Amino acid sequence: MNNTSVFYRSPHLHMPIAVSGQGAWIADSTGRRYIDSCSGVAVCNLGYQHPKVIGALQEQAQNLAYAYAGVFRNEAAEALADFLVQRSPGLSRAYFLSSGSEIMEVALKTALQYFVETGQPSRNLIISRRQNYHGSTLGVLAISGNRQRRDIFDTVLNSGEFVSPCYAYRNRLSHESDTEYVARLALEFEQKILTLGADRVAAFVAETVVGSTSGAVPPQAGYFEAIQAVCKRHGVFLILDEVMCGLGRTGHFFACQEDDVRPDIVTLGKGLAAGYQPISAMLVTEAIHEAIAQGSGSLRNGQTFAFHATACATALAVQRIVEEEGLIANVRQQGPRFQKMLAEALDGFSYVGDIRGRGLFIGIEWVQEQGRTTPLPPDPTRSARIRAHALERGLLCYPMHGTIDGVQGDHVLFAPPFVSTDADLETMVSLFAEVARHALLH
Repeated sequence: MNNTSVFYRSPHLHMPIAVSGQGAWIADSTGRRYIDSCSGVAVCNLGYQHPKVIGALQEQAQNLAYAYAGVFRNEAAEALADFLVQRSPGLSRAYFLSSGSEIMEVALKTALQYFVETGQPSRNLIISRRQNYHGSTLGVLAISGNRQRRDIFDTVLNSGEFVSPCYAYRNRLSHESDTEYVARLALEFEQKILTLGADRVAAFVAETVVGSTSGAVPPQAGYFEAIQAVCKRHGVFLILDEVMCGLGRTGHFFACQEDDVRPDIVTLGKGLAAGYQPISAMLVTEAIHEAIAQGSGSLRNGQTFAFHATACATALAVQRIVEEEGLIANVRQQGPRFQKMLAEALDGFSYVGDIRGRGLFIGIEWVQEQGRTTPLPPDPTRSARIRAHALERGLLCYPMHGTIDGVQGDHVLFAPPFVSTDADLETMVSLFAEVARHALLH
């Protein structure tokens, strides 16, 4: 156990003390270095110790670290909002908080308030997908389909309304084409709306590319177009959670741009300031903003650190660097290469089921036998063992269990920093191949 006064999430887990970092590498207090194949948790897109970001953070903190958003606007928030809106799929206003859970909470509140403001207060239900995760607060945990994270709180959570995820590797029937599979999911969603009552449903919420719960599961081609068509038919908002997969991680600034959809609300987080400051963002359409502005005139959400000046300035610096250095184009180039490297390094390893993802957002799902989809026997300690073996070898990776339904299934998620060199990626793959064989064969 760590000798500490801190209440850590896992009190019995021994963790080294991180003291410095450079590029894709982080070092602990003993001087040992670890290569980070998951950017923390898809956060550190620019790696560690980027001098331009640190400079921007220091400059803003010296001028104005914080001003209460209930009284003042600040230039950093204004500039960041402009930057994001100008690159968005038709969204016009941005709201900034400190974490993904918070921003998902305010996204739900905004959608519900819109319908009250427009004389539709009966629209108070949210439909989401099983095996999607939207945050840790009780509000968003209620609409998260991650059983591991919500089970002990179920008695106090509002009961969510769930439909199937778009998870073709597991759920597409053997005789179905991609088009037929998408049509079946869209029909299931529409039937859920009709069962609940179209005048009672406010929004549909989904991760554009499912992150940690199932391991970089991308949507089938045409899926979100079909879902959006159902939403429009019944006046239901489409809310896309891109807290983990957005901001270039999949090879597009907004992950949904690859799917040619225009959501009503998008949330962003983790990579927004790349770990240099805690910040998240919600972007909404002009129609949503105007309904509230011309109605009650006040969004029913107030939080101390909203529009934090230093966080906003840092995030803007991060996103400008990503753009100026062409890092999203680099993600599109390196992603398929990294996926191919993983496949080649694990070629013939019988436990590899599916290798999937978009850009530098890649998952490997384990099975009992290659070529079949039978999951490994449930073992909640397996992911912890893989993580520990990786740490021993100087590799940071992101293994999880409960991939399929919260109990069955195991995967590892990769999300390397956008600045990873070819040598970095080769080191990650080489170390992981050793880790996987050791952890799963022993």
